[in-house]
Amino acid sequence: MTDHSSIADGLVVSIHYTLRDDTGELLDTSSGDEPLVYLHGAENIVPGLERALDGHTVGDRLTVEVAPADGYGEATSKGPQAVPRDQFPADADLFAGMQIYAETESGDGFPLWIVEVSDDQVMLDSDHPLAGATLHFEVEVTEIRPATAEEIAHGHPHGPGGHHH
Repeated sequence: MTDHSSIADGLVVSIHYTLRDDTGELLDTSSGDEPLVYLHGAENIVPGLERALDGHTVGDRLTVEVAPADGYGEATSKGPQAVPRDQFPADADLFAGMQIYAETESGDGFPLWIVEVSDDQVMLDSDHPLAGATLHFEVEVTEIRPATAEEIAHGHPHGPGGHHH
């Protein structure tokens, strides 16, 4: 059953989207696939897009420009750093764009993104690949429903189109 109320915190929202960069290059899309399902207000999507969707209803179509500060942040690293390939498991399927987690000496985890993989090294960057980029979204709201107590507790949707444990 679809709840046709407007988008607000604590609701599970389904959207179809197309994401482009400043040049119009296609970066990602849900077209031809299942819609993206997220829990509104739980930081499942970039903040600028989430704010722009507030108050919209099923069937709404919108174009949203998200500045870097409201997307994946400004680029802050010194650029990719080389790490010897043998620092990773030999059978690890590493690829450009993949997110991995590293740990500090104190055990705190932090994300890194693989920029390039060669036979002897892996280029890692602490910036998300879209850090510093203005994001251009075309979005259609396809479904809105109340979140279950479990979804709210876990901070993301479950079931079809959502996360499965």
